[in-house]
Amino acid sequence: MPFFELFDETLDINSTANYIISLQAGYDDLSFCILDIARNKYIMLRSYTPEESSRFNHEQISAVMEKDDFLTGKKYNQVHLIMPSCEFTLVPSPLYDPGRKDEYFTFNHGINDNKVIFTNKLADNDSFLIFAVSKPLLEVINNFFPSAFPSHHLRPLFTHMTHAMKSEPKDYIHLHIESDFFNIVVFRDQMLQYINAFRYRNISDIIYFVLNVYKTLGIQGEATIHLSGITERYDELTSSLSLYIRRISFAVPSGNFTFSYVFNNIPLHRFINLYTILNCE
Repeated sequence: MPFFELFDETLDINSTANYIISLQAGYDDLSFCILDIARNKYIMLRSYTPEESSRFNHEQISAVMEKDDFLTGKKYNQVHLIMPSCEFTLVPSPLYDPGRKDEYFTFNHGINDNKVIFTNKLADNDSFLIFAVSKPLLEVINNFFPSAFPSHHLRPLFTHMTHAMKSEPKDYIHLHIESDFFNIVVFRDQMLQYINAFRYRNISDIIYFVLNVYKTLGIQGEATIHLSGITERYDELTSSLSLYIRRISFAVPSGNFTFSYVFNNIPLHRFINLYTILNCE
């Protein structure tokens, strides 16, 4: 099982009451980071991923959490839970009826007894994000953090984009990559123009869908595309994108927090949603 960890020497496992934990849980990774409230500083990042070409099941995730000393039997000042999903529906606030949230979702995605439907309010976009998460996985997480309420991964990403787009003259394009799907979001003149999720099998699928969105929306070549999630500089995705798109930027998290020096040599865009969830209203 691949494992990755960073931690500051000030990290104290007996002081979790003074920490905020942000946890991202899915069948493709289980990751969390810890913020020291007194200094508003991230001091730990830990990530578990399944073996290549495989996925976790909920029993494996439970076993991982049981063995992790920061996830078992600890009380935190706050707990933020992110559960990524490519199944979502965005409804403008004036059209939203809370009694019909399941109806909104199933109209687009159908019914699945192993899923639970939740809603996140997107204050900056004046809309409601309706999404489904795995019921068995949620039950596992709630065994460790009973009060944790799921946020869709787009919730913190929207918070980030709302801030980042202010520096763009016209089109703001964001590409967020997860292990088997990606989101592409386009704002024009700081108004949401396009949002969608696509499953992919290879890099060529991502390039095809991105270029099709560019063509459909008439996005000009000088526009910058902002990347986050599972991608790195000079990897196959960015190298392929650079053949068609001149300006490629990696998203940088911002907010009322800083990072320990141990984060200096890692790409912060990879876990941008974990860091940014603190900024969500």
